[in-house]
Amino acid sequence: MSKTSRTVITMPAQAKKGSIVEIRAIAQHDMESGFRYTEGGKIIPRDIIRTFTCTYNQVEVFKADFYPGIGANPLIIFTTVATETGVLEFKWSGDDGYEASNQARITVT
Repeated sequence: MSKTSRTVITMPAQAKKGSIVEIRAIAQHDMESGFRYTEGGKIIPRDIIRTFTCTYNQVEVFKADFYPGIGANPLIIFTTVATETGVLEFKWSGDDGYEASNQARITVT
């Protein structure tokens, strides 16, 4: 089953060449660790975001792997260097066919 969710990216639209850019990325996703049980004693299947990647003009600049201890709606904060005008693409993937993506444009002067 493929799921999608709302994603939010916060980053500057413009930056000077060589400057450090802070990026905040969040995906709304109800995480389930796979360690909890229903009232009837059945295990609730794991349903987490497994990986997050960010590419800058098709070059990977950040990647994170997640495990059952991650909370719901994980906020990812990282930095990259503004090298050239272009597009940053963000992708989340997880259990049970979960996929989400977003992109943001940056103008480098």
